[in-house]
Amino acid sequence: MRATGTTGATKRARVRVARLRSLLMGLLALTTAAAATACATGEDQPRIVVTTNILGDITREIVGDEADVTVLMKPDADPHSFGLSAVQAAGLERADLVVFNGLGLEENVLRHVDAARASGVATFEAGRAVDPLTFRVDEGGPDEEAGQPDPHFWTDPDRVRKASGLIADQVVAHVAGVDADAIRANAARYDRQLADLSTWMEKSFDRIPEDRRALVTNHHVFGYLADRFGLRVIGAVIPSGTTLASPSSSDLRTLTQAMEKAGVRTVFADSSQPKKLAEVLRAELGGQVRVVELHSESLTAKSGGAGTYLRMMRANTEAMTDGLTGG
Repeated sequence: MRATGTTGATKRARVRVARLRSLLMGLLALTTAAAATACATGEDQPRIVVTTNILGDITREIVGDEADVTVLMKPDADPHSFGLSAVQAAGLERADLVVFNGLGLEENVLRHVDAARASGVATFEAGRAVDPLTFRVDEGGPDEEAGQPDPHFWTDPDRVRKASGLIADQVVAHVAGVDADAIRANAARYDRQLADLSTWMEKSFDRIPEDRRALVTNHHVFGYLADRFGLRVIGAVIPSGTTLASPSSSDLRTLTQAMEKAGVRTVFADSSQPKKLAEVLRAELGGQVRVVELHSESLTAKSGGAGTYLRMMRANTEAMTDGLTGG
């Protein structure tokens, strides 16, 4: 009887060992699968963090599959007012490279970029590297803004060409493990697309008669485009380079007078901003103002008509030429 009992205990022990072995094998399989998933999703890749979605799209075109590119600004957001979660802010300090617009654009994010730089992360301020323009008083900007750098350089595709080449240089210099030849090839391909865009925009704007080449917008965002393609920015509903400012009644009165003098009846309102201010201006001029929506400061979702920088600029150019020619 004792031998039988011992044999039963041995069998039970063997069953327990077999079950433990099976459990360990299962855990090993799960760990292997998790590692494979992390590899597939790029968690072990070099990491590049980009603040705005416009620069994010440009950077992804250049980087391709060589690194993981995280874009902080959501589609249809306002670059002047979007903020970061604690997780996103911490992620900046774990990046290999941070690409940001700068020149004061990302007003709620720049302190986090500064913190990342202080912790040793390589950062690249695209706006400051592309020969920035300054706000001008003759654009209707307030005196305190005159002479300050204008951050909206992306409305000039030629400056984006320069920024793209510099981003490629930064990636090669600061992001270990990328294929430099692949980065250069991507940058060269994208540069050709940007050159084609610039040529197409020039031909499109050349169709606008000289007496109709005057722009009024929600706020001052098209200084670079006007400088590149020979348009005039005569004023803005918000006479500032940021959407966080507000117009006064005297600002609106000055703008309506300028519009009356120039014969302007079209206001271009950014899609990321409410149209209320532009509608107020329409009421001031007796309902004879046409409000045309643009995607000037943010990309849309993929299905929104301006899901990439190239699509955004083409859509804006078509909307502006139609609006200014009465099409």
